Amino acid sequence: MINKRLNNHIRGHRIISVMVLCLFGFCLMQAMQAPKKHARKRPHGDRVYLLHADELYYDMFGNNPDAQILKGKVSFLHQGSHLTCDSAYFYQASNSVKAFGHVHYRQGDTLSLTCDRAEYDGQMQMMRARKNVVLHHRRQTLRTDSLDFDRLYNMANFFDGGTLIDGKDKLVADWGEYHTETREAKFVYNVKLRSGKEVVTTDTLYYDVRKSKAHMVGPSKIVSGASVVKTEDGYYDTKTDRAQLYGRSTVIDKDKTLTGDTLYYVKDGESTGYGNVVYVDKKSKNSLTCNYLRYNEKTGNGFATRNPVAIDYSQKDTLWVHSDTMRINTFHINTDSVYRKVHAYPKVRAYRLDMQAICDSLVFNSQDSCMTMYKNPIVWNGNRQLLGEKILVFMNDSTVRFAHVIGQALSVEQMPDSVHFNQISSSEMKSYFEKGEIKQGESIGNVQTIYYMTDDKDSSLIGLNFLETDTMRMYMGPGRKMEKIWTNKFTSTMYPMTQIPPAKYKLNNFAWFEDLRPKDKNDIFVWRGKSKGSELKNIKRHEAPLQKLTDRL
Repeated sequence: MINKRLNNHIRGHRIISVMVLCLFGFCLMQAMQAPKKHARKRPHGDRVYLLHADELYYDMFGNNPDAQILKGKVSFLHQGSHLTCDSAYFYQASNSVKAFGHVHYRQGDTLSLTCDRAEYDGQMQMMRARKNVVLHHRRQTLRTDSLDFDRLYNMANFFDGGTLIDGKDKLVADWGEYHTETREAKFVYNVKLRSGKEVVTTDTLYYDVRKSKAHMVGPSKIVSGASVVKTEDGYYDTKTDRAQLYGRSTVIDKDKTLTGDTLYYVKDGESTGYGNVVYVDKKSKNSLTCNYLRYNEKTGNGFATRNPVAIDYSQKDTLWVHSDTMRINTFHINTDSVYRKVHAYPKVRAYRLDMQAICDSLVFNSQDSCMTMYKNPIVWNGNRQLLGEKILVFMNDSTVRFAHVIGQALSVEQMPDSVHFNQISSSEMKSYFEKGEIKQGESIGNVQTIYYMTDDKDSSLIGLNFLETDTMRMYMGPGRKMEKIWTNKFTSTMYPMTQIPPAKYKLNNFAWFEDLRPKDKNDIFVWRGKSKGSELKNIKRHEAPLQKLTDRL
């Protein structure tokens, strides 16, 4: 009876075992047939081989029953890579290794890695190195405490702070990746690149090791001594100290600031700016705007075009100058004798509240603070117009000190009634200023004048005085009021207002170009040149009485 029950029990147990085995086999077959998503391509011969260990044993009842426990000069080989350590757990079933103590991983002749401990997955070809990790690849060195190296994609990732050293370049970031095949790196969060004296800080940086070129993304700075570059999209070549800056970038050098949509910046070399370029010199209190600027920091030479505007705000009244092109040349740079020449051409228009001017070309020389206007220059000051073949204006702290008109000089002053004009014509004119106001005027060579006399009581016009001489001096008082006139030999005719001949109202070379005058700072962009036939013409006159000019009155 007992034997029969026992046999039935054994028979039932066998049936259950067979059913379990069948079910297990069915599940295994399904698993083998199911497609493996996200599985990597396994190369042939992917086994990890144990080359050497001083000790080898199993701990069936320990924490790692499936592992071979290895100690003493442990060495592995896998797919051409070599791994050594002090001790290790070797899992043959999963084709993986846990290495401890003086871990050293080598791949070919160009890559080596050392750390305190690591996990190597031969199936996935993934090396996870931890603590005191040092990755050497060619001449680059990457230091971190946590690094994953993917052999299949030749990618090293660190995520607990790391430092990449490439010659004189040193990169530090919280997180990053380095591709050993392309030798390109990406760094994110608290990124700092130190290259010689230059320091780059940014949120995200892409670094091309082969070219030593960094791409900065997000709010970024390049600091070099007193120079600071700000950008949100820039490329920086650490070998040449060249930067390509996009997205409205700024270069600050002490008191000078350069801003533009696109800047090609070369330290101690030629830099270029495109699109809404703004240059500001806070110390000199002047600025320049344009759409194209080229400037060489080493030579001090520059070139600006595409709607350039030079602005001087050193005085209460701001001066605005516009032309098609502007050029600056620096002489004896970095010496005590340094000076600059600024060329503006063509179609020059200038505006300031107390002075407006137009000409074909203009040259400013900082050596003598002289501004020279060429080819049909015209200068307006209040109700006074001055023109000639060439006009020289000497400045003193951005205020007019002396003006010299050479060739066919003509001064025209519009009277309050806007109908009559005081006029002076000569070969050349000189004007002396004090605190921005004219104090003395001098006309030389074939001088002709038309001057209206006024009643002191009501300022009404009482007559016209026509005068011819060779040299004449005028002295002005406050409010440009005429105090006295000096001349030696002259001819003069006085006409009452009711007896003025029609031909005497205007000199032969009279011209009034009020329509060409810039009305405000925005009007300097609208060029209105002289109409054909209104250019200066040489007018032959009879010789005026000669005289000897003396300093005595």
